[in-house]
Amino acid sequence: MRRTVLIIVALSSVLLSGCASFIRSDVIAFHDWPAEMQNKVYVFDRQPGQENNLEHQNYENLVRSELTRLGFVEAQNPRAAILKVALNYKIDSRDVRVVEPVADPYWPYYGAYYGPRWRGGYYGPYYDPFWYGPPRVTYREAQYEVFKRELNVQITQVRDGKKLYDVSVDSDGGNGSLAFAMPYMVKSAFEDFPGRSGIPRRVKLEIKE
Repeated sequence: MRRTVLIIVALSSVLLSGCASFIRSDVIAFHDWPAEMQNKVYVFDRQPGQENNLEHQNYENLVRSELTRLGFVEAQNPRAAILKVALNYKIDSRDVRVVEPVADPYWPYYGAYYGPRWRGGYYGPYYDPFWYGPPRVTYREAQYEVFKRELNVQITQVRDGKKLYDVSVDSDGGNGSLAFAMPYMVKSAFEDFPGRSGIPRRVKLEIKE
């Protein structure tokens, strides 16, 4: 019985190994960032509907933290800003059908009843409590709702509107809360700032409880 339990537990561990707590984001940034930029004073550029929006303010705070880490300074007086920072985001969903493996928890018992037993120089097809067959894996079709979460952040010059940095972050997952995923998406957007222009990359961040 102990061996049977261990087989089932080991198989279950393999099947669940793909459910690690990570958020994966596909990131691509296009930029024309100056090699030496001393004055990085910025102001948020908000579109209609983003003013007095508490959700948007929360996402701005996430971007603000990353910009502060990178040496940017938010202007106390908007007229003193050299840069404008704008962010947009959305979430959509789609249905996905997959075929997934399922362990049969009773399969080892079948081996116990039908497995061969050594009997005086030959194998007899009788009950043998000490022989177990390999665990059996069956397959089933399942349908899931997958959410596509998108974030775009742009940094432009105030004086002429020249775009310096334009990064897009796409992240698919089963959690339909954009607020849940946004901290990881914002961090992914600025992880390698400014990075290599036009080179797609995948960022994998562990979910913090």
